[in-house]
Amino acid sequence: MALIASNFTAVFWIAVVPAFLSVVLIVFFVHEPDRSTPKPARSPLAPAELQRLGLAYWVVVALATVFALARFSEAFLLLRAQSVGMPLVLAPTVMLVMNVAYAAAAWPAGMLSDRRGRYGVLTTGFLVLVLADLVLASGSSILTVVFGAALWGLHMGMTQGLLASLIADTAPADRCGTAFGTFYLVTGIATLLASIIAGVLWDFVGPTGTFFCGSCLLGDRIARRPSGAAHDEKSSNA
Repeated sequence: MALIASNFTAVFWIAVVPAFLSVVLIVFFVHEPDRSTPKPARSPLAPAELQRLGLAYWVVVALATVFALARFSEAFLLLRAQSVGMPLVLAPTVMLVMNVAYAAAAWPAGMLSDRRGRYGVLTTGFLVLVLADLVLASGSSILTVVFGAALWGLHMGMTQGLLASLIADTAPADRCGTAFGTFYLVTGIATLLASIIAGVLWDFVGPTGTFFCGSCLLGDRIARRPSGAAHDEKSSNA
C-alpha cells in the first residue's frame, strides 16, 4: 500500500499470484483417492440425507449459527481503525495483527481441546470475542483498536478449528463432505445477516453501538449454553 500509493487495484492484481499458484497446486498435485465402490449420486440437501447427519451434528451447527449471528465480518475491524484516525495506507496492519494472533493461538487451542475437551476451550474463545468487542466499542485510539484486533484473532484461533473438529466428531464418516458443506452454508448465511445488521447499526448508532451489541449478543448466548453440552463433551471424551 505504501509503495504503490494505496492503489487497491494493484493490490488485488498482486493477490492474483498466490491465488493462481493455489489453482496450479490443486490441478497438478492434488488427486482424489481411489474409491473401491462408487456410490450413487444423491442430493446432499435431500431430507433423508440431512437426517443421516444426526442430532449431535445439528446441535453443533445450531450452536455455531447462533454465535455467527453475533460475529460479523472482519471488515468492520478496518472500518473501526479508520474511525479512530488510522491512515488508509496502514489499514492492512489491523488484518496482519489479527491473523498473527489467529495463527499463534490455533495450534495451542487445538492441543488443549484434545486434552481438556472441546466445549471449555470453545466457550473461552467466545468470551475472548466478548472482550474484543468491548475493547473495540470503547477504544478511541489506534493502539486500542489494534489490541482489539489481536483479541479478535485470538478468538478465531480458539474457535474456528474447534468448530471444524466438532463437525468431524459428530458427522457420519461417509457424509463428512455433506456435513462440512452444510455447516459452512448455514453459518455463512448467518454471518451475512450479522454483517448486514452490523452495517445498519454502524450507520444509525455508530461503531461503539455496533461492537457493544455484538458483545451483548455473545454474552447472552454464552450464559445460555446448552445444558447438554457438558454431557456431550463427557461422552465424547469417554
